Amino acid sequence: MTTDGASSLRTGRILSIDVFRGLTILIMVFVNDVHGVSGIPAWMRHMPASADGMTFVDVVFPAFLFIVGMSIPFSLGQRLVRAGSCMAVQQHILGRTLGLVVIGFFMVNAEDGFNPLYMVLSISLWSLLCYACFYLIWGVYGSERSGGLHVLRSVGVLGLVTLALAFHGGPDGKQWMTPQYWGILGLIGWAYLIATVVYQLAGRRVIAVMIAVALCVAYFAMGRWSELGGHPGLAVLFAQGGNATHAAIVLCGVATSLVFFDAGDSRSSRRPLLYALAWATALSMAGYFLRLAFPVSKIYATPTWGLYSAAICIVVFSLLYIIVEIRGLKRWARLVEPAAVNPLVTYLLPFVIEAVLELCGVSLPSVLRAGLVGVLWSATYTLAILGAAYLLNRWNVRLAL
Repeated sequence: MTTDGASSLRTGRILSIDVFRGLTILIMVFVNDVHGVSGIPAWMRHMPASADGMTFVDVVFPAFLFIVGMSIPFSLGQRLVRAGSCMAVQQHILGRTLGLVVIGFFMVNAEDGFNPLYMVLSISLWSLLCYACFYLIWGVYGSERSGGLHVLRSVGVLGLVTLALAFHGGPDGKQWMTPQYWGILGLIGWAYLIATVVYQLAGRRVIAVMIAVALCVAYFAMGRWSELGGHPGLAVLFAQGGNATHAAIVLCGVATSLVFFDAGDSRSSRRPLLYALAWATALSMAGYFLRLAFPVSKIYATPTWGLYSAAICIVVFSLLYIIVEIRGLKRWARLVEPAAVNPLVTYLLPFVIEAVLELCGVSLPSVLRAGLVGVLWSATYTLAILGAAYLLNRWNVRLAL
C-alpha cells in the first residue's frame, strides 16, 4: 500500500466520509438534546464516570474525533497544494487549533462557573454575544480581500476580550474564566493539534500512525503509574493522559483514511475492508487487555474507552463504505449533506437557539421533556436543526475552522 504522502490519496470529496460526518453531527445534536429528557433508558445516557462501561452515547464524541482524523490527510494535502509552503500549513493548523480551543473555552464557561449575581449581562445574552463574535472572527465572507474583513475580525476579537473581562465567577464573583475540561470543541482542538503534528512526523505512513496510537496509550499508562505519579515533575509531564487518548482516536481516523483511500493501490476495493477489520480487531483486543488496568470510562478518557470507540467507528465507517462506495447507494446521502458540509455551524446552532429561548424566557412544556414523547421531540428537533443547517448553507453562513 502506498502511504508516502497525501498526493497518493484520492482527490475530491469522498461521499462515505461526508455521510459519516453528517450522521455523527446529527446524532450528537440528538444526544445533547435528549440529555435533558427525564425517564429515558440508561443506554440513552452517558455512563457514570466510575462505572466500567459505555453506552452508544459515549461513542458519539469519539466519532467526532475519529472523523476529524479521517479528514486530516485530505485537508492538509489540499492546504499544502493551495498554500505552496509548509509554513503556511503550520499556520493553518495553529489557527484552527486556537479557534477550536477559544470557542470551547468560552462555551464551557457559559455552562458552569459563572455567578449570575455578579454578571453584568445575563449568561444567555453573554453567550449570544460570544457566538456573534465567533462568527465575526471565523465567519466566511464573500470577499476575503476586502479591507472591511479585517475590521470585522478585529471587532470580533475586541468583543471576545470585552466579554471575557465582563465574566464573573466563583462564590464572591472574583473568579475569572477557567479552562475546566475545555469543552467538546476545545478537546477536539488539542487532539487535532497533537494528531496533525504526529501525522506530519510520521511521514504520512500508516504503520507509523498506528505506532503513534500505541505511544499515546503508553503515555496515558505512564501518567497513571504510581511511581511516576508520586514525583511532582513527572506527574506534570504525564498529566495530559486524556488528551493523549483523544489524540489516539483522531489518529485512528487518520490511519483509516490512509487504509481506505490510497489512490496508488490498484487492488480490489474490498481489500481495505480486510485491513479495517484487522485494525478494528487489534484495537478491540488491546482494549480488552487494557481493561484489566483501566476501566472503560468516557469521563476519565481511558484508553480502553478510546480503543473500543475507535474500533466501533471503523466498523461503522466500513459499513458506510460498502453501502456508498461499493454498492453505489448514494442518493440517501443527500439527507445528511447539510450537516456534513457545515458541521461546526450545525453543532453550534442548538446552543444559539437555547440561548435565545432563555433570553426570551421561553421554556418547553414539561411533556416534551419526559419519556417517549421527549425522545420523539428530540428526534424532531434534530431534523429541524438539519433543515436550518440547509438554509444556512444556502445563505453561506459558515465558519472557517
